[in-house]
Amino acid sequence: MVTDVRPDRGSDDAAPLNPVPSADDAQQPGGDRPRLGWRFLVPIVTAGAGLMFAMSFQAAQGDDLRADRDLPSLIIEGNGRNEAKAKELDLLQQEVEALSKERGPKDSRLEALNRESTKTAAAAAATALKGPSVEVVLDDSSLSLDQLPSRYTADDIVVHQQDVQAVVNALWSSGAEAMMIQDQRVISTSAVRCVGNTLILQGRVYAPPYRIEAIGDVDSMLQGLDADPTISTYLDYVQAVGLGWAVHTHAEAELPAYSGSVDLDHATPIR
Repeated sequence: MVTDVRPDRGSDDAAPLNPVPSADDAQQPGGDRPRLGWRFLVPIVTAGAGLMFAMSFQAAQGDDLRADRDLPSLIIEGNGRNEAKAKELDLLQQEVEALSKERGPKDSRLEALNRESTKTAAAAAATALKGPSVEVVLDDSSLSLDQLPSRYTADDIVVHQQDVQAVVNALWSSGAEAMMIQDQRVISTSAVRCVGNTLILQGRVYAPPYRIEAIGDVDSMLQGLDADPTISTYLDYVQAVGLGWAVHTHAEAELPAYSGSVDLDHATPIR
């Protein structure tokens, strides 16, 4: 049997948590060691803090070290670099293609492969395409939080990923032949993702309004937009909290060729 020998709180025999040292204890060697330790430690800590402040001042030179870390400006700057590199890549790819056709080896097998690639280029969005189009524009509401009805929240006045995806899916399923989101051509591996109130597409970040344009049978695509249940829900919020929604048709539009890289883990040829 284990006996509990802890003193009871009401017992006179209980040892105090912080016993007061006796006169004899105060005279024991080493009794002043903690106080002497702090006496040496405090100047060292103070000197270290002063050194850190001096180094920070020297590095800042009177400026705010975090002043250049504004996230929106960094995103805009990064988008500009990506756009410039994409244009440069597009020109280089056109140059490589022209040189390959001009100076490449000539044999029947290679020519047959080139003809086959030309046939599938349109489906792979590797060529520009012209035709009648439908353009859809989605935008955040202009209402502030204090202007919202009581049953609505901040999430209800911004465009979400599922809203953009609903428009994309409705256009594809109703006969779109080619599509563009913002300034990028959409391909079969393109993924629409939203982080907060920004859209990420193929490594680039966009802020609303979001512009989606598709070439194809205009009447069919308009019917597809009207019939989509997710878009119907979005239109309810357009009426309730002022989300942006606009649909335009164009007699002829031109969508540029996709110029980015294509990375596939698995692929199956279409028979």
